[in-house]
This record gives sequence, structure tokens and C-alpha cells, in this order.
Amino acid sequence: MDITLTRLETEHCELLGSKIAAEIASQGGWIPFSRYMEMALYEPGMGYYSAGAHKLGAGGDFTTAPELSPLFGAAIASTILPILEGLRAKGLPAKILEFGAGTGKLAESILSRLNDIGFSLDTYDIIEISPDLAQRQQKRLDKLATELGLPTQCSWLSSLPSHFKGVILANEVIDAIPCDTIIYQNGFWYWYGVSTIDEKCNWKVGRHVEQTLLPESLLTGNFPEGYITELHPQANAWIRQIAEGLDTGIFLTFDYGFPESEYYHPQRIEGTLMAHHRHHAIPDPFYLPGLCDLTSHVEWAQIARSVLAENVDDVYLTNQAAFLLDAGIGDIALEIGDPGNPETFLPISNSLQKLLSEAEMGELFKAFTFSKKLDHLLPGYVLEDLPGFRGRNRL
Repeated sequence: MDITLTRLETEHCELLGSKIAAEIASQGGWIPFSRYMEMALYEPGMGYYSAGAHKLGAGGDFTTAPELSPLFGAAIASTILPILEGLRAKGLPAKILEFGAGTGKLAESILSRLNDIGFSLDTYDIIEISPDLAQRQQKRLDKLATELGLPTQCSWLSSLPSHFKGVILANEVIDAIPCDTIIYQNGFWYWYGVSTIDEKCNWKVGRHVEQTLLPESLLTGNFPEGYITELHPQANAWIRQIAEGLDTGIFLTFDYGFPESEYYHPQRIEGTLMAHHRHHAIPDPFYLPGLCDLTSHVEWAQIARSVLAENVDDVYLTNQAAFLLDAGIGDIALEIGDPGNPETFLPISNSLQKLLSEAEMGELFKAFTFSKKLDHLLPGYVLEDLPGFRGRNRL
């Protein structure tokens, strides 16, 4: 791929590449891929999410659902409104906490929709590891508060509060948590890590993978020689922390991925790992370190098992299209736009098509949620009573 870099971009890649090479040398010539991914994305001042690059939207490296349309956040507001009302009825503050809020577009859409329907949120907290994105979020949300004539409702936290009561959101967060790669050779699974050749990063096979770390599908499936896939211990540890920290309410996330049987399909021979740069998908994860986003698809079955180990009440998985339709996104579109006016309604229709179409985001992207003590807020309620979750649970 021919991508022209500025001098500063070239120097940035070279500097981070040298630091990664030094890390590999210090570890005896090999590091797990998760360590490479951690440095490429989060190395202070150098990683993709910590170096201040423009990342989201038409001029960035990828576009997310909240960037496509405020209807996405408006539909989520319909889902979480009963919980917020339940908190308020119990004399508790109505709180939302969002992990990795991007440009702040999702928060803006949700806050705008809640204001439109007459509900005033107490706090909208954000946990953001990118200083650049946190500044963009604050600028956007301060402007919104001024436009709505409301006091600023947003604050930025460094960690999840203990015993949190409310709604926790995360849009396209899990896919960017460092994963490990493994390879199938001679009837065994091996760690597939990173070494260097002439100071350039390359794949290198490591030790056997302990069988206790392998999901059932990888222990019993029939895989071709050289099959590559990912394991997600850090993502599963992160979701368990969320489940432990949530006292009452729900967690809701959107991301692309598959349940275990689809994720570890014998025909998915090169795994799901991908780099992204300027709206290009790049299969080489070592391309332009620090300038490319790195992601892997989410394996939802293990995510569900991880939260169930923390005694959550219910878990639920569906595709994004089914969630949005059940949450009433079509009615909201008709509420804010006039189908009889093609000039104004065509952009709304086009964004809906991208959010809902099976060929776009509708099927690959999933909505995953779990609840704790929901009936304490809404007596008699279960997760499947909330808008967005009244269809078929795919777990």
C-alpha cells in the first residue's frame, strides 16, 4: 500500500519502532503479540491512542456508529431511560459512565436525546486513556451544555468507581484491548509472538500454549496446519472488572465479533487481527507502528462466561440491527425527519442503511449487555424487557 507520510510521521514510526525493537531485545529476542499491541497503541507519547493523532471520522482512520448518525445514541437513550428513571425513583443519582468516548459524539447524542424527551441526567462520566480525545470530548460537550442552557454534566475519571449504580457504556472498546496470537503447528498450539529481523518486527513462533488457556473449540476442532487466531485474556479480565464494579444497573457495549463457534471456524485461517489507517484495512499489524490502529474481533462467548463468573443476573447478545430496530430507531428517524422531504430525509435514510444493513454494520457489529440487580430499580423487570433486548438472545 502506497501511503505518503510527512517527515514527522516517519520519525514517529521510526522512534516507536526502535523502542519496540529495544523491548524485544531486552526480553531475549521475543515478546508476545499482546505486548507489541500494547506498545503500538498505548506507549506514552508514542502509541496510536496516546500520541495525539487525528483518529475518528471522515478525516481519520475509521468511522464509528455514533459518528455516522445521532440516531445511534438516541436509540440507546430509549434503552437506558427506564434504568435512569428507576434510579431517580429510588432517590439515587441518574448516572451514565462511558469508556473510551471517542470524539464525544455518542455522549452528545445521548445527552441531546434525553434533553429532548425531558429527562435531566445527573452525571455523564467518561474514562478516556487518550489525552487528545479527552480534550475533543470536553470541547464538544461543553459546547452542548452551553447550547442546551444546562450546567456541564460531564466529568473525566481515571478508573471505574466501586459499587457503581447506573449505566455503563462502551462503543468499540473491547476490540482495541491487546490480544495474544497463537498458531497451530504439528498438532499443537503455540504462542505466535514478535521478533525482529534487521530491526523490523516479524512474526516468530514461541512456546506451547498451556491447554488450560485454550477454549473448547480450539481443543476439539479440526484445524489446518498454520491456522492463526487470537486469545483475549486482557479483554476477559477487563470485562470481569466491569462486572465486579457494577453494583446496580446495566453494562452495554457495541463491537464487531462472533461467538466462539464462528470465531474459531476452521476456515478463518488468518484470525481477525487488522490494522487501520486512513480508512484502509491493512492485514500487516507491523505496518506504521503508532500511526495505525490495531484491532481484533471480539469473541463474545468467553466475554459472556467471564461476566457470569462475577454473578451478574442476565447476559444478552444480538446484532446491532436487531438492537436498534427494537430500540425504536425507525420511529426516532420519522420523528426528527420528514420522509416527504428527500433533501433532508435522504441523509437520515443513508445513515440508517449503514447502521442496519447486513452488508454494512447491522450484522457484524453486536450489542452485548449484562445486568445486576435490575429488579431493585424496576420491580419485575428482566433484561429482555428493555427496548433493544426484546428479540432473540444469541448466547
